[in-house]
Amino acid sequence: MYTDRFATRLSRNTLALILAGGRGTRLEELTQWRAKPAVHFGGKFRIIDFPLSNCVNSGIRRVGILTQYKAHSLIRHIQQGWGYFRGEFGEFVELLPAQQRIESSWYSGTADAVYQNLDIIRSHHPEYVLILCGDHVYKMDYGPMLASHVERQADLTIGCVEVPLAEASAFGVMKVSPSNSIQAFHEKPEYPQAIPGKPGMALASMGIYIFKTSFLIEQLLRDAHLGECSSHDFGKDIIPGLIGKYPVYAYPFSSGNSTTQAYWRDVGTLDSYWQANMELIGVTPELNLYDKEWPIWTSQEQVPPSKFVFDEEGRRGVAIDSMVSGGSIIAGATIRHSLLFNSVMVNDCSLVEDSIILPDVIIGKHCRIRKAIIDKETVIPDNTEIGYDPVEDARRFRISPGGVILVTPDMLGQMLHYQQPERSLEERSSHLHHVAGPEPEIHNKVP
Repeated sequence: MYTDRFATRLSRNTLALILAGGRGTRLEELTQWRAKPAVHFGGKFRIIDFPLSNCVNSGIRRVGILTQYKAHSLIRHIQQGWGYFRGEFGEFVELLPAQQRIESSWYSGTADAVYQNLDIIRSHHPEYVLILCGDHVYKMDYGPMLASHVERQADLTIGCVEVPLAEASAFGVMKVSPSNSIQAFHEKPEYPQAIPGKPGMALASMGIYIFKTSFLIEQLLRDAHLGECSSHDFGKDIIPGLIGKYPVYAYPFSSGNSTTQAYWRDVGTLDSYWQANMELIGVTPELNLYDKEWPIWTSQEQVPPSKFVFDEEGRRGVAIDSMVSGGSIIAGATIRHSLLFNSVMVNDCSLVEDSIILPDVIIGKHCRIRKAIIDKETVIPDNTEIGYDPVEDARRFRISPGGVILVTPDMLGQMLHYQQPERSLEERSSHLHHVAGPEPEIHNKVP
């Protein structure tokens, strides 16, 4: 029977491993210089803050983060924002880069990433291993899922959500019995199978797995011995080989004690990333970032409050139906239905609508920007228009299938990653002098 005390014991006996090495190619240039879990989200967070916060709020305080692709900004973020765990109490957040501890290769798949850290898993002696994706946005108490796993005497439990059939090819799709025993599992099928009675929906894996530790080790060793005959991936190789042979169950992700599906977003494309951020601006968004009972933790950058200056006709600093993060200055500009991250500067007579502006962006005077994602540290020159001329936008920027325009510094010839950062600060600070004074010297910039 599920009780809070039962869940607490299970959480203490669980090691969480967050798979955070993915490149996230569907996010195009947004992940050119950072891993997908390090992508900014929701005004002040990174995507990986959500599974990490879920672990903390669920009482799981032994966490390993498996990194690989362009992980510097991710590692810096973890070091700066997640270093408060008490080692003397057995708590930790460990970074586990591809160290070639067992094989002489980098991680070749999700299962191989865990396999190459088997010695670390064994050293912590967990009873259960919770494997998570580091690139989904959601709030979830893992305690009830752990309890369900134990009560069913499962060897593997997979978190699942219903997704539109048209989007299901991007996920692992499963067929389950009335008792949620998994009868079939297909990773990213070309023709996904619909849920019986729900012709427009498919049952998809959330990339959340709970294993008995001994069973996980057994299966990883078996898969490793297959060599090149396996791609060493949980969805492609491990899970399909378990169906029908072992007790494997699905765990539907619902809101509290109801059967209503809870909020979960795969922000793996520019359109889904833009949409998920835009949803936060609503009056009552599904993802409540103001929930004090389930806070989302992150690295707290020390910045001053946001500032809105000038109050003249045609030159008024305002933000309407928007979220504006700390350190931002809206100087005689209008922000409408947009999300601005930390330390954004928007200058005189500019208009920003339906857009996501990442940290440290400077938008010049008399600009018009609509339905765009502006990447970190981009400087938008005076009189620039984005989102009004599709032909011109396509010539300079990336346009998604849904019409979202991605703008990065590289696209504007601002090669931040190929030169000393100080060389770009003169240009950047010139936009700030008349409102905020000279920009302070900045070191150790992170993507």
